[in-house]
Amino acid sequence: MDIDEFWLFLQRSRQMTSDPDERLQWLTLHLAQRPPAKIVDFQILLNQVRRRSDTYDMWEAANLICGGCSTDGFWYFQAWLIGLGRDIFERVVADPDNLAEVPEVQRLAERPMGEWADDEWPRWEALSYVAAGAYEEATGVEDGVYDAMEERGHSDQSDPQPSGLPWRLREPEAVAQRLPRLSRMFPTR
Repeated sequence: MDIDEFWLFLQRSRQMTSDPDERLQWLTLHLAQRPPAKIVDFQILLNQVRRRSDTYDMWEAANLICGGCSTDGFWYFQAWLIGLGRDIFERVVADPDNLAEVPEVQRLAERPMGEWADDEWPRWEALSYVAAGAYEEATGVEDGVYDAMEERGHSDQSDPQPSGLPWRLREPEAVAQRLPRLSRMFPTR
């Protein structure tokens, strides 16, 4: 599986349904039909793509949207961002303030967080485990995808390791300058 196939796979799941759980079922089912090496490719590519969004600027954007974002919350946010598809992902990685243009984010900004439905929250933790589930279904080996990755010289990352200036060291004015549109959309968060 190459990067284009990876993104196409995610795009097809999104075309099938917008429900995160149904997308996971679709991804697991269709990924499990691939050779085990392709399933491992999927996990390796997911990790590589995720690393591109693993910056303090992105974490800062997630903080604004979610009203604060723990390490786990940021990890789930990154998976959600990937799930939005290649075009959105590329625009947002280039400038996290471009999240202000994402329809899903715009809909969230219109309402208090207490009114967000569970499937609207910008998080998709389970995407991180879809390859493991597909690999187990295809081979019968629980967590075998991680051993297979190690055999190929890749380790699985399970927490963010952001680059850049930590957002906790920034003054609120600097955040507003760096992410002006998101700061206006989510002013009290």
